[in-house]
Amino acid sequence: MDVIGRFAPTPSGRMHLGNVLAALLAWLDVRSSGGELVLRIEDLDTQRTSREFALQLMDDLRWLGLDWDRGGLRPEYMQSRRTAYYEEAFRCLEEKGLIYPCYCSRSERMAASAPHRDDGAVVYSGRCFQLTAAEREALERQGRRPAWRVRCPDLSVTVEDGSCGTYMENLARDCGDFIVRRSDRVFAYQLAVVVDDALMGVNHVVRGRDLLCSAPRQAWLHEVLGYAPPKFFHTPLLLAEDGRRLAKRDRDLDMEILRMRYAPEELTGLLAWYAGLLDRPEKVTVQELVGQFSWAKVPKNDVVVGCA
Repeated sequence: MDVIGRFAPTPSGRMHLGNVLAALLAWLDVRSSGGELVLRIEDLDTQRTSREFALQLMDDLRWLGLDWDRGGLRPEYMQSRRTAYYEEAFRCLEEKGLIYPCYCSRSERMAASAPHRDDGAVVYSGRCFQLTAAEREALERQGRRPAWRVRCPDLSVTVEDGSCGTYMENLARDCGDFIVRRSDRVFAYQLAVVVDDALMGVNHVVRGRDLLCSAPRQAWLHEVLGYAPPKFFHTPLLLAEDGRRLAKRDRDLDMEILRMRYAPEELTGLLAWYAGLLDRPEKVTVQELVGQFSWAKVPKNDVVVGCA
């Protein structure tokens, strides 16, 4: 089977160094196998995203030499223009009896009594699944608008990640019923990426390790919707010296700063060093890395970076 990968950024700000590392590894995964790369624009939340940011991230990718075979700002590759596909998947889940409305406020979801994962994330208790029709009507009269959750079974799902190895979660215990449509009627990430990856033929998903916990629920959702789950590869996160994960909102080593400080070959060499593909940071083009790429070289642990 030919490899079809994707890079799927959210155009809500300038890419930072961690985003670029994930883009580079997604590109190398595809190019080293003679596959095809899709650039999908994940602009579901149109209040936080913009066409200008999308154009900028595409320019940043080209500056590094990272090309793609299809996608970009064509409407069929922009999540904000794909609502009909998500509606169809939502109806499918509804017909299977897996969807229910959730009226919980954020404070109710985050209550100290709620189940928590080892990493501190809240596991939704399923309280709204038990509501009667009369209780739902009463909440509606109070002006509460529901989000919609998918009912997770007591099922352990194992993912053989191509970078991190075996990862398993029990959907009911470790994940909990998750949101597939927000209260503002915007479809949620978990549903949209599954639908998009399936319909775009994506069979290799390369992304940051912070999304590893999403893999079991997404693999399960693929199967529920009648799709074949992709192969997952979760990349190491880049951490600041104080242990923080690099984030757009902090402008940590973002592409505006990086392009002022580095030539493309210098930045590529730095990223390749972080990724275990080079013994030391040195100038290199992305094309020169293709023959050296192997997931066996990529670190299993997150990487601390110094100041740019």
